[in-house]
Amino acid sequence: MQQISDWLAHCERLHPKNIDMGLERVREVAQRLGLRFDVPVITVAGTNGKGSTCAMLESILGQAGFKTGVYTSPHLVHFEERLRLQGEMVKADVLVPCFAAVEEARCLGNEVLLTYFEFSTLAILLCMMRADLDAVVLEVGLGGRLDAVNIVDTDCAIITSIDLDHMEFLGPDRESIGREKAGIMRAGKPVVVSDPMPPQSVIDHARALGADMWQFGQDFNFSGDKQQWGWAGRGRRYSGLAYPALRGANQLVNASGVLAALAALRERLPVTAQAVRTGLAFVELPGRFQIIPGQPTLVLDVAHNPHSVAALTANLDAMGYHPTTHAVFGAMADKDLTPMLGKIGPLIDRWYFTDLPTPRASSAQDLLAIWQAQPKRVTDNVRCFADPMTALQAAIDAADPADRIVVFGSFYTVGGVLHNGTPRLQAKHLSA
Repeated sequence: MQQISDWLAHCERLHPKNIDMGLERVREVAQRLGLRFDVPVITVAGTNGKGSTCAMLESILGQAGFKTGVYTSPHLVHFEERLRLQGEMVKADVLVPCFAAVEEARCLGNEVLLTYFEFSTLAILLCMMRADLDAVVLEVGLGGRLDAVNIVDTDCAIITSIDLDHMEFLGPDRESIGREKAGIMRAGKPVVVSDPMPPQSVIDHARALGADMWQFGQDFNFSGDKQQWGWAGRGRRYSGLAYPALRGANQLVNASGVLAALAALRERLPVTAQAVRTGLAFVELPGRFQIIPGQPTLVLDVAHNPHSVAALTANLDAMGYHPTTHAVFGAMADKDLTPMLGKIGPLIDRWYFTDLPTPRASSAQDLLAIWQAQPKRVTDNVRCFADPMTALQAAIDAADPADRIVVFGSFYTVGGVLHNGTPRLQAKHLSA
């Protein structure tokens, strides 16, 4: 198999389940591969804010001159987005030999069945191990305790905001979910808890384990006005910082957790104040309250649970006046869709529900039915489409230059409109 697409198809066929919680199988193959890291590892878990946290870590460490490897998931358009080496998306021909090595190790002796995520995670970890890096950043895919990245012992864990998501795997409430996320902590190692109101289970686990806990509001905090912000933590402070290039009110909480992690690791990964300033100023992450200027304005956001949709709603509300807001929305069927639609509903004037190319997705018609069950909804401003790009085109055709179009929900929804590059919108009267 010479193509990355062939390997991914192989991974999809290998295991009867899409998700099979547990670390025994993936750890067995990792041992056969001799997988280990001799450089600092930062592992990031949480419900929301993981991707932003990883991007800020990568940007600051890169500005400080460190060679970074960052693993995040899922991807928007290309699988290779999941691994960035020194700030660049990995090349497919670099990944392919790592997939081949995982397959060889998997079949050595007793054959081990791996899920798509487990197999691809091992290939990416192996690629990072071979890349001569100074620092490794790992984003947890699901939960923490039983996620495949947790076979790697972290040098610093970061727990971002915790909310209700993936409850069928992680438990019915924030305390249960927090307990699963806390599984990435290691005894005696720093853990940064950047959720301002963390579940007690996270705090209890850190204390029981003897982890070096950095808790938001106690061990570090931030303050700011409309022009700049500052951070203070144990023995270190930054003042007069420009706001992170990532938009949204929640990004200061994420940035504060990043600065706490870097403070905790400063003996092994020293960064200057200038690296912090420049790193935050130049950080990029597609699909997180990404505003694309044009007429109409286009907003892309992978908000796909009630907590992240609430943040998106607040961010949209702060944008200023737009005569009409058009929303392209597609989501997985296992999400808590009613509160998501209820929260953002008052801001949306026209809906464009879309099917998505995965069996897990809710159909556009199902989304329509959930919307119709909402109180005080208007039903003559809703349409259904077969794919995100068709839905976006319909919104463009209906929009006036001063309007805005919001594409949100699943990674598949945002990825579906980015397939041919970032859309640049130009209202009909401008192109005539």
